[in-house]
This record gives sequence, structure tokens and C-alpha cells, in this order.
Amino acid sequence: MRTTLTLDPDVDQLLKRAMRERGSSFRDTVNDAIRSGLRPHKAPPFRQKTAALGLDPAVNWDKALRIASQLEDEGILRKMGK
Repeated sequence: MRTTLTLDPDVDQLLKRAMRERGSSFRDTVNDAIRSGLRPHKAPPFRQKTAALGLDPAVNWDKALRIASQLEDEGILRKMGK
């Protein structure tokens, strides 16, 4: 299929560089670029890295969070002058 294509200057430069590096024609370079851009890409599965934090399992963190929240509330009240 023949068509007219208007390229942005940066795309033109990228195509010219790819043509030089690959030693390929304009037509082959454009077709390869379009195929590559339109081909569905599968992202690798996400893997969460974990790290041991050295926390003591005997500590009740719910209570620690509650205390931190109370301290924050008290700080806000102090700033408000209450």
C-alpha cells in the first residue's frame, strides 16, 4: 500500500539514524518501527521484593499505632491552643 506520511523532525532523525545503523531502506525501517510499536508487549510479572525488618513478633503494633495517633492528635490540639 502506498501512502503519504508526514514525519516530525525528531522522528525523521530517528529513522535516518536507524537506517544508517541497520543498513536498511527507508521502507523497511519504517515498517519495522511500526510493527514494533503496534505489536502487543507482555510486561514481565511484577515481583515484590521483601526484606526482614527484624521486628519482634511479641510487640502489639495495633497499640503502637493507636499511641502514635493519640500523640499526633495531642500535638494538633497544642498548636490550636486547646
